[in-house]
Amino acid sequence: MMHVKSLDEGLEVFKALGSDVRIEIIKLLIKNKGMNMNSLAAALNITNGALTSHVKKLEDCGIINIVNESAGHGNQKKCMVHLNKILVEFGGEEKQDDVYETEIKVGQYSDYQVFPTCGLATPEKIIGEVDDARYFAHPERVNSDILWFTRGYVEYMIPNLVPASNKLTQLTISAELSSEAPGVNSNWPSDIYFYLNDKCLGMWTSPGDFGDVKGYFTPDWWFKNWNQYGLLKLIVVNGEGTFIDGLKISSVSLKDLNIDHRSNIRFRFEVPGNAEHVGGLTIFGRNFGNYNQDINVRVNYAPIEPKQA
Repeated sequence: MMHVKSLDEGLEVFKALGSDVRIEIIKLLIKNKGMNMNSLAAALNITNGALTSHVKKLEDCGIINIVNESAGHGNQKKCMVHLNKILVEFGGEEKQDDVYETEIKVGQYSDYQVFPTCGLATPEKIIGEVDDARYFAHPERVNSDILWFTRGYVEYMIPNLVPASNKLTQLTISAELSSEAPGVNSNWPSDIYFYLNDKCLGMWTSPGDFGDVKGYFTPDWWFKNWNQYGLLKLIVVNGEGTFIDGLKISSVSLKDLNIDHRSNIRFRFEVPGNAEHVGGLTIFGRNFGNYNQDINVRVNYAPIEPKQA
């Protein structure tokens, strides 16, 4: 998912989508789960030169990725759609001096309780043994860029850098998530709950555990029949409630959480054992999946207005 925080920021994206040919390119790439340049040009009945300019516009704004794939006579360029949705904010972006951003590595959780199937890995190797929850306490777990479990939770401490005499006005968290099936299964729903300081914000049902194609950033050594990529989810908590990908999922707002500049901020991903769909959770970090990011956090804050006498 791409998050466009203002109309000005999204201008190049809108221009890229303002072409019938480029829309057709996206449709073909989605339908065929990627195509090489020669096949794509033939399907569109245009020259490779004409295709290159269209593809470059889509690549420059992050809608598609181009990777090299081995062919009988060397390498060919293969195009793949990089996004599953685009979220556009019309209200404009907040002032940067009232915002701070940070990234939390997948392995930097502060608390956990997980049940097999489970495991975690750095970009280079599996940590310990799979399906042995004891390794979630291994010192090397802080270097993990992927973790998975069937039920349970992981909780992260979000740095609270809100200045004194200011209040938190919005908390935004983005992470690449999927279910956790034995092997992979694109039809494997899982109810993933989100908590902030033990308050349930709401739930999102992941449709599956995806392994139909290799994740763009998933290492080459990773097992082909294991979790390859997830969906990028954007969770926003503000004064109006809690939202996922722009859709309101609950009325729980920052007013209900009483967070100030002295508060700990703990965010939890959980698949409870009593959920309707206990399909597990996989969290992808920077070196796995389709998005080159860890768990991204954005905090908006503003001065506390003095009370009227």
